[in-house]
Amino acid sequence: MTSPGTGRAVQCAMTQLTERGELSGPVLIAASDMPLLDAGTLHDLLEFHEASGNGATVLTTILDDPTGYGRIIRDREGNVLRIVEQKDANRSELAVQEVNTSVYVFDAAVLARSIAGLKSNNAQGEFYLTDALEMAKADGNVGAFAAPDPLTVEGVNDRVQLSELSKAYNRRICERWMRDGVTILDPATTWIEDDVQIARDATILPGSFLQGRTVIGEGAVVGPYTTLIDAVVDAGATVERSRVQGTHIGADATIGPWTYLRPGNELGTGTKAGAFVEMKNAHIGDGTKVPHLSYVGDADLGEHTNIGGGTITANYDGVHKHHTHIGSNVHIGAGNLFVAPVEVGDNVTSGAGSVIRHAVPDDAMVYSENTQHVVEGWKPAWER
Repeated sequence: MTSPGTGRAVQCAMTQLTERGELSGPVLIAASDMPLLDAGTLHDLLEFHEASGNGATVLTTILDDPTGYGRIIRDREGNVLRIVEQKDANRSELAVQEVNTSVYVFDAAVLARSIAGLKSNNAQGEFYLTDALEMAKADGNVGAFAAPDPLTVEGVNDRVQLSELSKAYNRRICERWMRDGVTILDPATTWIEDDVQIARDATILPGSFLQGRTVIGEGAVVGPYTTLIDAVVDAGATVERSRVQGTHIGADATIGPWTYLRPGNELGTGTKAGAFVEMKNAHIGDGTKVPHLSYVGDADLGEHTNIGGGTITANYDGVHKHHTHIGSNVHIGAGNLFVAPVEVGDNVTSGAGSVIRHAVPDDAMVYSENTQHVVEGWKPAWER
């Protein structure tokens, strides 16, 4: 079934807009396939339209390759005569590089009269909104305002074009940060969203994705292959091959490789969350280190504490989450299990393999004895 076209779409919209009475003032019409069209460009277009007194104004741009776009045909004085769609254009018209962006401003009364007379006698068999511009000339001038940045008005018709436009826009973001003093080793593999903030002399390594309201401090190093979502990385910190979300990482901290920081973490100055460490809703004091193979969830760790590899805070009883507190200057042996809720004081040392179920006071050593049994000469059943 042939599409009725852009003109018919505007006719339907005008029917709804005029249900409560006559429409007045400027009417802005824009296609929905331009993801980078910004408010600033639209504001400038409206200002130009109102200042020029045009009955209609079309937003145009100049493209090196205008394939697929309607061409802007002007007279010798530069006035807009008409817009010719790609399939209806002759050879000379196809050579024109100024194109229609499918963004228009009409005086409401001019628009109402123009769209009423649209016809579909064209190669597509559609009602072209562009034909309304020719009709609008009877009611006043038809002007054109050229968008200064072609990227903001590029249309997207498929996933290939969307990918290319995304890459071009991301490249522009990366270039802006590099001009502001940020080192981005490979912009082609570094993706930075609009709301991200990066301080001078920070370094972003390949494969990094910076999303949401992420903030990166001066001299910090992020990457390679790191994802930051709504994260704050203070000055001098390093985040390598890790995923960090909703977490504040203090100055000179070291994160990674292969660290997963879920939302709600606060890591102090000079902290470490190393290889295969996961944290969630954890508050880590200055100088405290969780070097490897540990889970710290719903926990507070004091300052200058060291957590041995393989340590787990067992925070979930199957119904509720519970809290673990470990004090400052604590040395936790390898393979410890903290069954929350539980508190461990300052200056405590725990033995390897301990299961901590009850409170431990300051200045204590804690260990849980597990009897080791050895059965000599034992063989598995299939070897007996």
